[in-house]
Amino acid sequence: MAEEKTRVDFNAPASVVERADTVAELLDISRTQLLIDALQDELDDLVNDEGFRTHLRDAYYDERIDFQTVQSVLGQEEAMRMQLLRASIDRDPPEPQLKAALPSDDEFYDGDVPVWRADSETPVDNDDTESTA
Repeated sequence: MAEEKTRVDFNAPASVVERADTVAELLDISRTQLLIDALQDELDDLVNDEGFRTHLRDAYYDERIDFQTVQSVLGQEEAMRMQLLRASIDRDPPEPQLKAALPSDDEFYDGDVPVWRADSETPVDNDDTESTA
């Protein structure tokens, strides 16, 4: 199936047009085909350039461009990955909810609660501490 075409008119320096005509003649293709091929090559290079991709991602995450724009430049799969990532960035993380009360220190530590002292590099058991009162 033939892709829909759009007419594009633009002004270019005469020297560039002359070079394009010379190259097109040597390759035995039309100027239009040469320009389409050159434009496609440039777009492919941009899509594979990490700096451009970073710029595109930043614009999408900052909502300066929409999903369809990203999809038209990078393709469906990559655009969907970015869409999922943006959705996860925009979502507030769930707040943890306790289903039961926290255990007491005695229950958690099985009766022996370690205590840190400034003169010791490792915690010591409560039973080993001396009372300073």
